Amino acid sequence: MSCHNTSKSALSAFSAMPHDGNDLTIGFIGNPNCGKTTLFNAYTGANLKVANWPGVTVERMEGAISSHGKKIRLVDLPGTYSLNSFTMEEQVSRQFIISDEVNVIVDVADASSLERSLYLTLQMSEMEKPMVLALNMMDIVEKRGIDLDLHRLQELVGIPVVPVIARKKRGLKTLLHAALHQSEDANAQNHKPLEIDSEKPREHVMIYSDDIEKKIAAIQALLPADAPRKRWIAISLLMQDPQLMAEYPIDLSKIVDGSEANEIVNQKYDRIREIKDEVLLGKDRSDRLTEKIDELVTKPFWGVVIFLAMMAIVFSLTFNLGDFLSEYLQAAMDLFTHGVGSTLESLHASPWLINLICDGIISGVGGILTFLPNIAILFTALAFLEDSGYMARVAYVMNEIMEKIGLSGRAFIPMVLGFGCTVPAIMASRALESEKDRKRVMLLTPFMSCSAKLPIYILFSGMFFPDHAMWAAYSLYLIGIVMALILAWILHKFDHSEQEYPLLIELPAYKTPSFHTVWIYVWEKVKDFLTKAGTTIFVASIVLWVLMHFSVTGYTDDISISFAAQLGRCLSWVLIPCGLGFWQIAVALIAGLSAKEVVVSSIAVLFGIANVTSFGGMNLLQAELVSIGFTGLNAYCMMLFCLLYIPCVAALSTIRKESHSTAYMLKTAAFQFGVAWVVTTLVYQIGSLIL
Repeated sequence: MSCHNTSKSALSAFSAMPHDGNDLTIGFIGNPNCGKTTLFNAYTGANLKVANWPGVTVERMEGAISSHGKKIRLVDLPGTYSLNSFTMEEQVSRQFIISDEVNVIVDVADASSLERSLYLTLQMSEMEKPMVLALNMMDIVEKRGIDLDLHRLQELVGIPVVPVIARKKRGLKTLLHAALHQSEDANAQNHKPLEIDSEKPREHVMIYSDDIEKKIAAIQALLPADAPRKRWIAISLLMQDPQLMAEYPIDLSKIVDGSEANEIVNQKYDRIREIKDEVLLGKDRSDRLTEKIDELVTKPFWGVVIFLAMMAIVFSLTFNLGDFLSEYLQAAMDLFTHGVGSTLESLHASPWLINLICDGIISGVGGILTFLPNIAILFTALAFLEDSGYMARVAYVMNEIMEKIGLSGRAFIPMVLGFGCTVPAIMASRALESEKDRKRVMLLTPFMSCSAKLPIYILFSGMFFPDHAMWAAYSLYLIGIVMALILAWILHKFDHSEQEYPLLIELPAYKTPSFHTVWIYVWEKVKDFLTKAGTTIFVASIVLWVLMHFSVTGYTDDISISFAAQLGRCLSWVLIPCGLGFWQIAVALIAGLSAKEVVVSSIAVLFGIANVTSFGGMNLLQAELVSIGFTGLNAYCMMLFCLLYIPCVAALSTIRKESHSTAYMLKTAAFQFGVAWVVTTLVYQIGSLIL
């Protein structure tokens, strides 16, 4: 069965996101790593809206398209394996499916892993909702030489089955048409609801053993007459679903004996195997590429070695290629700064205004923008590793190490995400099983080197370690991981509770990353970076310039008597043991709490260096730093302190939201400052004795 390319005329995006009164709402649901989000992105492109689900901190993704004269709202639901799962994200998916807000459900299944995917499909078929099964990754199926009888599969699951290849945007038009048709059938009441009051359900619905079916019928008879989806509720009550047991507190003691949940699950999988045997016509001729690679990358020793090598390659590209591209951006920034300065002088602007715009705003914001190529390359590399399926192997390999420190390999996933940005990494901790685990991961994740710290590494390593800049920065990424693991182990030693942390994670088949998915991911991150440069860093640069050029006597050109100098001197004594006891450094670190990139822009403004990332600017800054006694050891301690000290305000706010505790947020900030101070002090004091 062939797949068709999406018609642009059929899928024209519109700017306004529909809410109440929509023509149609379609929910995308599926297992993790089934390509659901890739499919969602293929429809919506960059026309996305990100918010939180009402009442919880789980992120929701919405998109809007227009097709067949309808305005259609698309909702990408969190991945789930079952409707009876109880993580925060899985509960969100279930509640949305149950609600009247969704008109049609698109169940996205991995066609190359049909047995795993169909369990959710069978559960969904009992929900009595208009639904379409989207068989994704059909190209992998074809590559393996598997023939699927899609017509027979459609008969067996009782809903339309549409083959798609999300990453190549194939089959999208057909899938959307099927979803619209299901909605129209439901509205016209041609799609009959699943009202199963007899002992013989419809053929395409999951049929259980006689004993289970009798129990289902008995529970249905006890439910209120107006209860919706009676069969699904009865099955869920048999499985002792706590939410529905609280909602329908009926006496089941004479019906349920406790064995039904396992029986229902086992019978579902028996049915899935029957379906698989009927619809799989060809022989799986997989080239064993995934298995061959996994024989190496999932080994405890070699898996860690390969991961470290992968990250070394990523940072080599980030530095070498990124610096090459940054030179052109820096040249453009130099021309812009010169042009603005010349224009202001020709207009006879006041010297203080020229200084504010050129040395304050442009120097601060422009100095950060020159790191854009480095940031974009880092995110691109991480997106490729994630979409290829490799990052799941990293969590698997790290499982044994994480178990020894009281966590599961799943906890390593937020830490890896922390290489990109601490905020989504902390949000990812909600997928962990217990509140204690989530708080512990929130405490440790900020020690990962987020992309905002990269400009600091590039600047200081480039100035003081020009021949080994990449390795100097790479060592900080390793230190962040090691520190997180050591601290987790220490915390685990103080925790005497006996608790197991089994890892349940899918190792998806390796695939070529979707350039569309990677592009959307990178663009969103770059857009966030540019937004931060245009807001937080812009404001911080102005505030810092004002503090530097005003004192108790008013405007001054002598920075040493400014408010900034006085504030820095009051705080710098705390940093003397760390080798950072300079008032300029103290001010830059305080400014860095707004956003870590601000440390670089603050340094540029504090030392009056225009275009600090240029070759000439870095030489001037290095000379200024050396003149106050700042050496290579101080530079490394500066990078180390920035790695470990208090995260940015956005990250702290996210910790407060996820933990629902301001006290925990403050405790986290104090803990991280203490760790940064102790570790940096040790490095500086020992280094001073050696060097």
